[in-house]
Amino acid sequence: MTLKICTVGGFSEVGKNMVAAKYNNDAVIFDMGFNMQKLMDFEEAGGERKVLNYEALVKAGAIPDDSIIDSWRSDVKAIVPSHCHLDHVGAIPYMAQNYNAPVISTPYTIEVLKNAIESEDIDFRNKLHSLPTGRKMKITKDVSIELIHITHSTPDSSLIAMHTPEGVILYANDFKLDDTPVLGQKPNYERLKELGEEGKVRAIFIDALYSHKHSKTASEKVARELLKEIILDRENTNNAIFATCFASHIARLKSLKEFGEKTNRKVVFLGRSLFKYSEAAQKLDIMNFKDVDIIAYRNKIEKELKKIHDKGSQKYLVVLTGGQGEKNSVLSKILAGNLHFKFKKEDAMIFSNRIIPVEPNIQNRKEMETKLKDKGVRIFTDAHVSGHGSIEDMRELIKLVNPEHIIPSHGHMKLVQPLTVLTEQLGFKLGKEVHLMQNGDELKI
Repeated sequence: MTLKICTVGGFSEVGKNMVAAKYNNDAVIFDMGFNMQKLMDFEEAGGERKVLNYEALVKAGAIPDDSIIDSWRSDVKAIVPSHCHLDHVGAIPYMAQNYNAPVISTPYTIEVLKNAIESEDIDFRNKLHSLPTGRKMKITKDVSIELIHITHSTPDSSLIAMHTPEGVILYANDFKLDDTPVLGQKPNYERLKELGEEGKVRAIFIDALYSHKHSKTASEKVARELLKEIILDRENTNNAIFATCFASHIARLKSLKEFGEKTNRKVVFLGRSLFKYSEAAQKLDIMNFKDVDIIAYRNKIEKELKKIHDKGSQKYLVVLTGGQGEKNSVLSKILAGNLHFKFKKEDAMIFSNRIIPVEPNIQNRKEMETKLKDKGVRIFTDAHVSGHGSIEDMRELIKLVNPEHIIPSHGHMKLVQPLTVLTEQLGFKLGKEVHLMQNGDELKI
Protein backbone atom coordinates (compact mmCIF):
# COMPACT_ATOMS: atom_id res chain seq x y z
CA MET A 1 0.00 0.00 0.00
CA THR A 2 1.01 3.65 -0.51
CA LEU A 3 0.85 6.53 1.94
CA LYS A 4 -0.56 9.69 0.36
CA ILE A 5 -0.24 13.22 1.71
CA CYS A 6 -1.99 16.40 0.54
CA THR A 7 -0.95 19.82 1.81
CA VAL A 8 -4.28 21.64 1.80
CA GLY A 9 -3.40 24.92 3.55
CA GLY A 10 -0.57 26.68 5.34
CA PHE A 11 2.12 25.96 2.75
CA SER A 12 1.61 29.03 0.56
CA GLU A 13 1.06 31.42 3.52
CA VAL A 14 1.39 31.62 7.30
CA GLY A 15 -1.77 30.28 8.91
CA LYS A 16 -4.72 28.39 7.43
CA ASN A 17 -2.97 25.14 8.43
CA MET A 18 -4.45 21.90 7.08
CA VAL A 19 -2.93 18.59 5.94
CA ALA A 20 -4.61 15.35 4.88
CA ALA A 21 -2.86 11.98 5.05
CA LYS A 22 -4.24 8.72 3.68
CA TYR A 23 -3.50 5.01 3.97
CA ASN A 24 -5.56 2.82 1.65
CA ASN A 25 -9.11 4.19 2.15
CA ASP A 26 -8.47 5.68 5.59
CA ALA A 27 -7.70 9.41 5.70
CA VAL A 28 -6.94 11.70 8.64
CA ILE A 29 -6.95 15.50 8.59
CA PHE A 30 -4.41 17.37 10.73
CA ASP A 31 -5.56 20.91 11.69
CA MET A 32 -8.16 23.21 10.11
CA GLY A 33 -7.06 26.77 10.76
CA PHE A 34 -7.87 30.38 10.04
CA ASN A 35 -5.71 32.76 8.06
CA MET A 36 -5.96 35.39 10.80
CA GLN A 37 -4.96 38.30 8.59
CA LYS A 38 -7.63 37.47 5.98
CA LEU A 39 -10.21 37.18 8.76
CA MET A 40 -9.21 40.59 10.16
CA ASP A 41 -9.32 42.08 6.65
CA PHE A 42 -12.88 40.76 6.27
CA GLU A 43 -13.95 42.28 9.59
CA GLU A 44 -12.20 45.62 9.02
CA ALA A 45 -14.01 45.86 5.66
CA GLY A 46 -17.30 45.75 7.56
CA GLY A 47 -17.96 42.01 7.64
CA GLU A 48 -19.42 40.45 10.80
CA ARG A 49 -18.53 36.99 12.15
CA LYS A 50 -22.17 36.16 12.81
CA VAL A 51 -22.82 36.03 9.05
CA LEU A 52 -19.78 33.90 8.29
CA ASN A 53 -20.19 30.47 6.77
CA TYR A 54 -17.97 28.01 4.92
CA GLU A 55 -18.50 29.54 1.46
CA ALA A 56 -17.91 33.13 2.63
CA LEU A 57 -14.75 32.18 4.50
CA VAL A 58 -13.27 30.25 1.55
CA LYS A 59 -14.05 33.21 -0.74
CA ALA A 60 -12.32 35.59 1.71
CA GLY A 61 -9.27 33.30 1.84
CA ALA A 62 -9.72 32.96 5.62
CA ILE A 63 -9.98 29.13 5.67
CA PRO A 64 -8.43 26.40 3.50
CA ASP A 65 -10.06 25.50 0.21
CA ASP A 66 -10.57 21.79 0.76
CA SER A 67 -12.08 21.18 -2.68
CA ILE A 68 -8.64 19.84 -3.60
CA ILE A 69 -9.41 16.74 -1.52
CA ASP A 70 -13.01 16.32 -2.72
CA SER A 71 -12.25 12.75 -3.79
CA TRP A 72 -11.07 11.97 -0.22
CA ARG A 73 -14.18 13.21 1.62
CA SER A 74 -15.81 9.84 2.21
CA ASP A 75 -12.46 8.38 3.36
CA VAL A 76 -11.81 10.91 6.15
CA LYS A 77 -12.11 9.06 9.47
CA ALA A 78 -10.86 11.74 11.89
CA ILE A 79 -10.03 15.46 12.17
CA VAL A 80 -7.13 15.96 14.58
CA PRO A 81 -5.97 19.47 15.54
CA SER A 82 -2.57 19.66 17.22
CA HIS A 83 -3.44 22.47 19.66
CA CYS A 84 -5.92 25.28 20.28
CA HIS A 85 -4.48 28.21 18.32
CA LEU A 86 -6.92 29.66 15.80
CA ASP A 87 -4.56 29.19 12.85
CA HIS A 88 -4.90 25.46 13.61
CA VAL A 89 -8.49 25.05 14.90
CA GLY A 90 -10.37 28.21 13.88
CA ALA A 91 -11.87 26.70 10.71
CA ILE A 92 -13.17 23.54 12.39
CA PRO A 93 -16.59 24.98 13.37
CA TYR A 94 -17.14 25.96 9.72
CA MET A 95 -15.47 23.06 7.84
CA ALA A 96 -15.84 19.91 9.91
CA GLN A 97 -19.41 19.35 8.72
CA ASN A 98 -17.96 18.61 5.27
CA TYR A 99 -16.77 15.29 6.73
CA ASN A 100 -18.51 12.46 8.56
CA ALA A 101 -15.70 12.28 11.11
CA PRO A 102 -15.09 13.07 14.78
CA VAL A 103 -12.76 15.81 16.00
CA ILE A 104 -10.07 14.33 18.26
CA SER A 105 -7.62 16.39 20.30
CA THR A 106 -6.23 17.09 23.75
CA PRO A 107 -8.71 18.06 26.51
CA TYR A 108 -7.79 21.77 26.55
CA THR A 109 -8.05 22.07 22.77
CA ILE A 110 -11.47 20.40 22.82
CA GLU A 111 -12.65 22.70 25.62
CA VAL A 112 -11.56 25.80 23.67
CA LEU A 113 -13.36 24.45 20.58
CA LYS A 114 -16.55 23.87 22.58
CA ASN A 115 -16.42 27.46 23.83
CA ALA A 116 -15.93 28.79 20.29
CA ILE A 117 -18.83 26.77 18.91
CA GLU A 118 -21.15 27.86 21.73
CA SER A 119 -20.18 31.54 21.63
CA GLU A 120 -20.70 31.75 17.86
CA ASP A 121 -23.97 29.75 18.16
CA ILE A 122 -22.89 27.31 15.42
CA ASP A 123 -24.91 24.18 14.62
CA PHE A 124 -22.05 21.70 15.02
CA ARG A 125 -22.78 17.99 14.59
CA ASN A 126 -19.38 16.30 14.52
CA LYS A 127 -18.50 14.45 17.72
CA LEU A 128 -15.75 15.94 19.90
CA HIS A 129 -13.38 13.45 21.58
CA SER A 130 -10.77 14.32 24.20
CA LEU A 131 -7.60 12.28 23.92
CA PRO A 132 -4.89 13.01 26.52
CA THR A 133 -1.29 13.00 25.34
CA GLY A 134 0.48 9.68 25.86
CA ARG A 135 -2.45 7.61 24.63
CA LYS A 136 -3.45 6.02 21.33
CA MET A 137 -6.90 5.86 19.77
CA LYS A 138 -7.79 3.29 17.10
CA ILE A 139 -9.58 5.02 14.24
CA THR A 140 -9.99 2.08 11.88
CA LYS A 141 -8.66 -1.47 11.62
CA ASP A 142 -5.41 -0.14 10.12
CA VAL A 143 -5.02 3.39 11.50
CA SER A 144 -4.46 4.72 15.03
CA ILE A 145 -3.83 8.24 16.31
CA GLU A 146 -1.36 9.05 19.10
CA LEU A 147 -0.92 12.49 20.64
CA ILE A 148 2.61 13.11 21.97
CA HIS A 149 3.16 15.87 24.51
CA ILE A 150 5.17 18.84 23.25
CA THR A 151 5.86 22.36 24.52
CA HIS A 152 4.47 25.42 22.74
CA SER A 153 2.86 28.71 23.81
CA THR A 154 -0.43 27.18 24.93
CA PRO A 155 -1.25 24.20 27.16
CA ASP A 156 -1.93 20.66 26.00
CA SER A 157 -0.08 21.00 22.69
CA SER A 158 0.77 17.79 20.84
CA LEU A 159 2.66 16.21 18.00
CA ILE A 160 0.31 13.91 16.10
CA ALA A 161 1.45 10.42 15.13
CA MET A 162 -0.70 8.63 12.54
CA HIS A 163 0.15 4.93 12.86
CA THR A 164 -0.40 2.70 9.81
CA PRO A 165 0.89 -0.72 8.68
CA GLU A 166 3.29 1.21 6.41
CA GLY A 167 4.73 3.29 9.25
CA VAL A 168 4.07 6.62 10.97
CA ILE A 169 3.23 10.06 9.62
CA LEU A 170 4.36 12.56 12.30
CA TYR A 171 2.83 16.04 12.34
CA ALA A 172 5.04 18.48 14.31
CA ASN A 173 3.29 21.77 13.77
CA ASP A 174 3.81 23.86 16.12
CA PHE A 175 6.52 23.07 18.68
CA LYS A 176 9.53 24.18 20.68
CA LEU A 177 11.77 22.08 22.92
CA ASP A 178 11.49 23.71 26.35
CA ASP A 179 13.11 21.72 29.15
CA THR A 180 12.05 24.18 31.87
CA PRO A 181 8.46 25.17 31.06
CA VAL A 182 6.61 27.47 33.46
CA LEU A 183 3.46 25.37 33.16
CA GLY A 184 3.18 21.65 32.44
CA GLN A 185 5.80 19.05 31.57
CA LYS A 186 8.81 19.16 29.25
CA PRO A 187 8.46 17.40 25.85
CA ASN A 188 8.04 13.62 25.80
CA TYR A 189 11.55 12.93 24.53
CA GLU A 190 11.35 9.27 25.53
CA ARG A 191 8.44 8.56 23.19
CA LEU A 192 9.97 10.51 20.33
CA LYS A 193 13.23 8.60 20.77
CA GLU A 194 11.31 5.30 20.75
CA LEU A 195 9.73 6.17 17.42
CA GLY A 196 13.15 7.05 16.03
CA GLU A 197 14.78 3.85 17.27
CA GLU A 198 11.92 1.77 15.87
CA GLY A 199 12.53 3.38 12.45
CA LYS A 200 8.82 3.80 11.88
CA VAL A 201 8.61 7.50 10.98
CA ARG A 202 8.05 7.53 7.25
CA ALA A 203 7.53 11.31 7.09
CA ILE A 204 7.53 14.30 9.43
CA PHE A 205 5.86 17.67 8.93
CA ILE A 206 8.10 20.05 10.85
CA ASP A 207 7.34 23.62 11.93
CA ALA A 208 9.98 25.58 10.00
CA LEU A 209 8.63 29.09 10.58
CA TYR A 210 11.80 30.14 12.44
CA SER A 211 14.25 28.01 10.49
CA HIS A 212 16.15 31.22 9.64
CA LYS A 213 17.04 31.67 13.32
CA HIS A 214 20.43 30.08 14.05
CA SER A 215 19.78 29.44 17.72
CA LYS A 216 17.66 27.44 20.11
CA THR A 217 14.42 29.10 21.18
CA ALA A 218 14.64 30.29 24.78
CA SER A 219 12.61 28.68 27.56
CA GLU A 220 9.41 30.29 28.82
CA LYS A 221 11.23 30.84 32.12
CA VAL A 222 13.22 33.58 30.32
CA ALA A 223 10.02 35.52 29.60
CA ARG A 224 8.98 34.95 33.22
CA GLU A 225 12.22 36.52 34.47
CA LEU A 226 11.74 39.52 32.16
CA LEU A 227 8.24 40.07 33.56
CA LYS A 228 9.52 39.67 37.11
CA GLU A 229 12.10 42.41 36.62
CA ILE A 230 9.56 44.79 35.07
CA ILE A 231 6.64 44.27 37.46
CA LEU A 232 8.69 44.21 40.66
CA ASP A 233 10.54 47.39 39.65
CA ARG A 234 10.31 49.99 42.46
CA GLU A 235 9.50 52.65 39.85
CA ASN A 236 6.06 51.07 39.39
CA THR A 237 5.00 51.36 43.04
CA ASN A 238 2.66 54.35 42.57
CA ASN A 239 1.61 53.73 38.99
CA ALA A 240 -0.71 51.57 36.93
CA ILE A 241 0.66 48.38 35.37
CA PHE A 242 -1.10 47.18 32.23
CA ALA A 243 0.02 44.21 30.12
CA THR A 244 -0.91 42.35 26.96
CA CYS A 245 -0.09 38.82 25.86
CA PHE A 246 -1.61 36.16 23.62
CA ALA A 247 -4.86 35.17 25.35
CA SER A 248 -4.11 31.45 24.93
CA HIS A 249 -0.68 31.76 26.58
CA ILE A 250 -1.74 30.40 29.98
CA ALA A 251 1.85 30.07 31.23
CA ARG A 252 2.40 33.79 30.56
CA LEU A 253 -0.89 34.66 32.26
CA LYS A 254 0.27 32.56 35.22
CA SER A 255 3.44 34.65 35.54
CA LEU A 256 1.53 37.93 35.24
CA LYS A 257 -0.95 36.82 37.90
CA GLU A 258 1.73 35.67 40.34
CA PHE A 259 3.89 38.80 40.03
CA GLY A 260 0.84 41.04 40.28
CA GLU A 261 -0.14 39.33 43.51
CA LYS A 262 3.45 39.56 44.79
CA THR A 263 3.17 43.37 44.54
CA ASN A 264 -0.19 43.23 46.39
CA ARG A 265 -2.11 44.29 43.31
CA LYS A 266 -5.55 43.02 42.34
CA VAL A 267 -5.16 41.14 39.02
CA VAL A 268 -7.81 41.77 36.36
CA PHE A 269 -8.20 40.27 32.86
CA LEU A 270 -10.22 42.34 30.36
CA GLY A 271 -11.46 41.02 27.00
CA ARG A 272 -13.47 38.19 25.47
CA SER A 273 -10.52 36.12 24.28
CA LEU A 274 -8.83 36.30 27.69
CA PHE A 275 -12.09 35.16 29.26
CA LYS A 276 -12.49 32.17 26.92
CA TYR A 277 -8.97 30.76 27.24
CA SER A 278 -8.52 31.34 30.97
CA GLU A 279 -11.95 29.92 31.80
CA ALA A 280 -11.14 26.77 29.80
CA ALA A 281 -7.82 26.40 31.67
CA GLN A 282 -9.54 26.82 35.02
CA LYS A 283 -12.29 24.33 34.17
CA LEU A 284 -9.67 21.65 33.43
CA ASP A 285 -7.54 22.51 36.51
CA ILE A 286 -4.62 23.56 34.30
CA MET A 287 -4.39 26.89 36.13
CA ASN A 288 -6.23 28.48 39.05
CA PHE A 289 -7.55 31.96 38.17
CA LYS A 290 -10.18 32.09 40.93
CA ASP A 291 -8.65 35.20 42.51
CA VAL A 292 -8.60 37.04 39.17
CA ASP A 293 -11.49 39.20 37.97
CA ILE A 294 -12.02 37.99 34.37
CA ILE A 295 -14.37 40.25 32.43
CA ALA A 296 -15.52 39.71 28.86
CA TYR A 297 -18.19 42.21 27.86
CA ARG A 298 -18.15 45.94 27.11
CA ASN A 299 -20.54 47.22 29.79
CA LYS A 300 -18.79 45.25 32.58
CA ILE A 301 -15.33 46.27 31.30
CA GLU A 302 -16.49 49.90 31.42
CA LYS A 303 -17.58 49.52 35.07
CA GLU A 304 -14.34 47.74 36.02
CA LEU A 305 -12.13 50.42 34.48
CA LYS A 306 -14.13 53.13 36.26
CA LYS A 307 -13.58 51.28 39.54
CA ILE A 308 -9.83 50.98 38.83
CA HIS A 309 -9.67 54.67 37.97
CA ASP A 310 -11.61 55.75 41.09
CA LYS A 311 -9.92 53.42 43.62
CA GLY A 312 -6.39 54.05 42.35
CA SER A 313 -4.79 52.24 39.42
CA GLN A 314 -1.63 51.55 41.47
CA LYS A 315 -3.63 48.88 43.30
CA TYR A 316 -4.14 46.81 40.14
CA LEU A 317 -2.35 44.81 37.46
CA VAL A 318 -4.55 44.79 34.36
CA VAL A 319 -4.07 42.27 31.53
CA LEU A 320 -6.06 43.26 28.47
CA THR A 321 -6.44 42.57 24.76
CA GLY A 322 -4.65 44.73 22.18
CA GLY A 323 -1.09 43.47 21.80
CA GLN A 324 -1.46 43.24 18.03
CA GLY A 325 -2.91 46.75 17.83
CA GLU A 326 -6.37 45.35 17.09
CA LYS A 327 -8.87 48.17 16.49
CA ASN A 328 -11.61 46.51 18.57
CA SER A 329 -9.37 45.57 21.50
CA VAL A 330 -9.78 46.94 25.02
CA LEU A 331 -6.46 48.80 24.83
CA SER A 332 -7.41 50.48 21.54
CA LYS A 333 -10.72 51.60 23.01
CA ILE A 334 -9.01 53.08 26.08
CA LEU A 335 -6.56 55.03 23.89
CA ALA A 336 -9.42 56.24 21.68
CA GLY A 337 -11.19 57.62 24.76
CA ASN A 338 -14.08 55.18 24.47
CA LEU A 339 -13.64 53.62 27.93
CA HIS A 340 -13.47 55.23 31.38
CA PHE A 341 -9.73 55.16 32.01
CA LYS A 342 -6.90 57.58 31.32
CA PHE A 343 -3.22 56.62 31.46
CA LYS A 344 -1.02 58.92 33.52
CA LYS A 345 2.63 59.85 33.18
CA GLU A 346 4.96 56.97 34.15
CA ASP A 347 2.25 54.31 34.15
CA ALA A 348 3.67 51.04 32.76
CA MET A 349 2.47 49.26 29.60
CA ILE A 350 4.02 45.80 29.03
CA PHE A 351 3.72 44.17 25.61
CA SER A 352 4.41 40.50 26.41
CA ASN A 353 3.89 39.29 22.85
CA ARG A 354 5.48 39.68 19.46
CA ILE A 355 3.66 41.49 16.66
CA ILE A 356 2.48 39.10 13.96
CA PRO A 357 4.48 40.69 11.12
CA VAL A 358 1.78 41.85 8.69
CA GLU A 359 1.45 45.49 7.70
CA PRO A 360 -1.90 46.33 9.41
CA ASN A 361 -0.63 44.96 12.75
CA ILE A 362 2.68 46.79 12.47
CA GLN A 363 0.97 50.09 11.65
CA ASN A 364 -1.73 49.72 14.31
CA ARG A 365 0.81 48.93 17.04
CA LYS A 366 2.98 51.85 15.97
CA GLU A 367 0.01 54.21 16.33
CA MET A 368 -0.84 52.65 19.71
CA GLU A 369 2.71 53.10 21.05
CA THR A 370 2.79 56.70 19.79
CA LYS A 371 -0.37 57.50 21.77
CA LEU A 372 1.09 55.89 24.88
CA LYS A 373 4.37 57.83 24.53
CA ASP A 374 2.43 61.08 24.13
CA LYS A 375 0.87 60.39 27.53
CA GLY A 376 4.28 59.75 29.10
CA VAL A 377 3.61 56.03 29.64
CA ARG A 378 6.65 53.78 30.19
CA ILE A 379 6.53 51.14 27.41
CA PHE A 380 8.13 47.70 27.74
CA THR A 381 8.16 45.76 24.47
CA ASP A 382 9.28 42.20 23.71
CA ALA A 383 8.86 40.80 27.24
CA HIS A 384 8.39 37.58 25.36
CA VAL A 385 9.92 34.38 24.01
CA SER A 386 8.52 32.47 21.08
CA GLY A 387 6.55 29.24 21.12
CA HIS A 388 8.18 28.19 17.83
CA GLY A 389 11.41 26.27 17.66
CA SER A 390 14.50 27.68 15.97
CA ILE A 391 16.92 25.70 13.79
CA GLU A 392 18.60 23.90 16.70
CA ASP A 393 15.22 22.70 18.01
CA MET A 394 14.55 21.33 14.52
CA ARG A 395 17.93 19.62 14.40
CA GLU A 396 17.24 17.87 17.71
CA LEU A 397 13.76 16.74 16.72
CA ILE A 398 14.93 15.32 13.39
CA LYS A 399 17.71 13.38 15.12
CA LEU A 400 15.28 12.06 17.73
CA VAL A 401 12.67 10.68 15.34
CA ASN A 402 14.97 9.64 12.46
CA PRO A 403 12.44 10.21 9.63
CA GLU A 404 12.70 8.94 6.06
CA HIS A 405 11.06 12.06 4.59
CA ILE A 406 10.88 15.68 5.82
CA ILE A 407 8.24 18.24 4.85
CA PRO A 408 8.95 21.80 6.10
CA SER A 409 5.69 23.46 7.16
CA HIS A 410 4.05 26.53 8.70
CA GLY A 411 4.67 29.08 5.98
CA HIS A 412 5.32 29.85 2.34
CA MET A 413 8.40 28.49 0.59
CA LYS A 414 10.67 31.47 1.29
CA LEU A 415 10.01 31.17 5.05
CA VAL A 416 10.52 27.41 5.39
CA GLN A 417 13.30 26.94 2.83
CA PRO A 418 16.15 27.59 5.35
CA LEU A 419 15.36 24.22 6.93
CA THR A 420 16.64 22.53 3.77
CA VAL A 421 20.20 23.73 4.55
CA LEU A 422 20.06 21.81 7.82
CA THR A 423 18.50 18.72 6.25
CA GLU A 424 21.29 18.60 3.65
CA GLN A 425 23.86 18.72 6.47
CA LEU A 426 22.05 15.76 8.04
CA GLY A 427 22.24 13.73 4.83
CA PHE A 428 18.76 14.32 3.34
CA LYS A 429 18.44 15.33 -0.31
CA LEU A 430 16.04 18.06 -1.47
CA GLY A 431 13.51 16.60 -3.91
CA LYS A 432 14.23 13.04 -2.80
CA GLU A 433 13.72 12.92 0.98
CA VAL A 434 12.98 16.63 1.61
CA HIS A 435 9.88 18.10 -0.01
CA LEU A 436 9.07 21.81 -0.31
CA MET A 437 5.32 21.73 -0.88
CA GLN A 438 2.62 24.30 -1.59
CA ASN A 439 -1.12 24.32 -1.06
CA GLY A 440 -2.75 21.58 -3.13
CA ASP A 441 0.38 19.51 -3.64
CA GLU A 442 0.22 15.73 -3.20
CA LEU A 443 3.03 13.38 -2.20
CA LYS A 444 3.09 9.58 -2.39
CA ILE A 445 5.43 7.58 -0.18
